[in-house]
Parts: sequence; C-alpha cells; structure tokens
Amino acid sequence: MNPKVDFFFNEAKKWQEEFKKLRMIILDCGLTEELKWGQPCYTLQNKNIVLMHGFKEYCALLFMKGALLNESKGILIQQTENVQAARQIRFTNVREIVKMENILKAYIHEAIEVEKEGLKVKLKKTSEFKIPEEFQSKLDKSKVLKNAFEALTPGRQRAYIFYFSQPKQSKTRQSRVEKYVQQILDGKGLDD
Repeated sequence: MNPKVDFFFNEAKKWQEEFKKLRMIILDCGLTEELKWGQPCYTLQNKNIVLMHGFKEYCALLFMKGALLNESKGILIQQTENVQAARQIRFTNVREIVKMENILKAYIHEAIEVEKEGLKVKLKKTSEFKIPEEFQSKLDKSKVLKNAFEALTPGRQRAYIFYFSQPKQSKTRQSRVEKYVQQILDGKGLDD
C-alpha cells in the first residue's frame, strides 16, 4: 500500500467498501500502487496496468490495454466507441467484487502478462475516423482551414472530430464547428 494513495480512499464519498476490496485484490497480484490522474493506478515496472475509479452509478477497474485481454467472461466494457485500448469491469456493490475475486485476479494477471510481452493495441489513425459532414464541408470550402487542421497533432484532430460528431442534430454540429474554426486556424486544440 502506498500512503500517498490513502487520501483517495479516505476522501471517497461513495464506493468505499468496494474500493477497499478492489485494492486488496489488486495488491495481492503484486502490482505497485500509485496515484495518477487523482485515481489509484497499479503499475508494473512503471507501466500502467489497471486503474480504479468511481462514478455515480458504478465503480470500475480500468484495464489500460483491456482490448488485448481474452474476453471469455464477457465482462469487459468499452466505455464509448472512441475508446480504443482501455476496457472496464464495472461494479455496483461489494458482493459482486467478492463473488468475482478469482476472475478479477485472472484478468489482472493476464494484463500483467500482456505488459511483460510488450504487446501494443493497434490504434486507428486519425484518417480512419469519420469526419462529420458539417466539418468536412467547411474543410472542403477553405484550404486555409484544411491546412490548419492537418497541421494539428493527431490527438488534437481526433478531439475535434469526436467533439463535432457527438450531437445528434446537424445544427448543433454546425454550431460547434463554427465556434472552433478560429481556434483551429490559430493552431490550438479543443482544450488549449
């Protein structure tokens, strides 16, 4: 146990019992406990293996390379269609965790082996993501905007594509595109 991580468990407003049990299971697998992104993160030789986090409706283990794990139990969840590597196992009470302890340890040990073998998730290139038509039409009409967008880092390009794609209504997508055209022209990312 890392005392720097204790504050997370002490301050948790929800899921305290669940976090405590998950912590014991993970530490029993021989991983190093650290605090990353404000969450307990468990590593092997400084490589992130699994992260613990809580939400309103559930708490979860997030396997950093979960897409590479054998999904024989059907319990790994891809949070959104845009998440490429990570997968979650979600819990709503401590009884689920106790019941699944052996299964969880098996997934953790498999995740450790994936890391030891140096396996990597093959990530999609930015060009493989569908650009919403409202943004594509802007890019087609303005060579300056197209060049500015292509000059952004792949991560910044993906962030814009995801953000512009989210709304169901075309007018909302259009409004988002209009709002960020100048920021793209300035060479900035969505959150810069």
